[in-house]
Amino acid sequence: MNTRQPHNREIRSFVRREGRLTRSQQRALEQLWPHYGLEAGQHLDLDRIFGRRTARTLEIGFGNGISLADMAEREPESDFIGIEVHRPGVGHLLLELERRGLENVRIICDDAVQVLKHCLADDTLDRVLLFFPDPWPKKRHHKRRIVQPAFIELLARRLKTGGILHMATDWEDYAGHMLAVMEKAQGFRNCAGQGHFSPRPGYRPVTKFEQRGQRLGHGVWDLLFERMPAVASDPD
Repeated sequence: MNTRQPHNREIRSFVRREGRLTRSQQRALEQLWPHYGLEAGQHLDLDRIFGRRTARTLEIGFGNGISLADMAEREPESDFIGIEVHRPGVGHLLLELERRGLENVRIICDDAVQVLKHCLADDTLDRVLLFFPDPWPKKRHHKRRIVQPAFIELLARRLKTGGILHMATDWEDYAGHMLAVMEKAQGFRNCAGQGHFSPRPGYRPVTKFEQRGQRLGHGVWDLLFERMPAVASDPD
């Protein structure tokens, strides 16, 4: 598995918190990665990788992978790519894919920004999911939040026209930041109407962490934005 990080000065939206691999996770990384894993640093031909042409969903930062596995199991007609930098989470998802016998998921263990820049072609994705990214709550760290104008511009190029960018957070301040960035972004339409958050779509699983937060009265904010057709420039 290639988990290299390019040498550059770009601000990272994550910090590696590797944690300890269980024996089963280590076994999964050794034995299952060759089947489910994709190496970053090269163009990815998704039609060849999955052996078909169908709707494609990319989840950025899938955590332990349970939600991604749930969605893939519910939508066998679609393909899913998950990106996660923490190997214990990758190992956990590999075990879930093996247990459920899922073949419509592939995994990349690398920086999502670099994968989007260098591995995926324009107009490739039907849906991009960004669920509960690190909120970087301290003001001095807000520049590390992954949802920034340049990142949204990159996603816009990779999404097909009519594709959906779906974000969710349980930090109200970050929700407001996401909404402000998206409503200034060119080429997107707020599915809930300008200035509004969306109800949780049925395809997004509710995690145990989210359920615990709801019992404590914590809010969750979903944002769904549709990629609109490019506007042709007027001829001179």
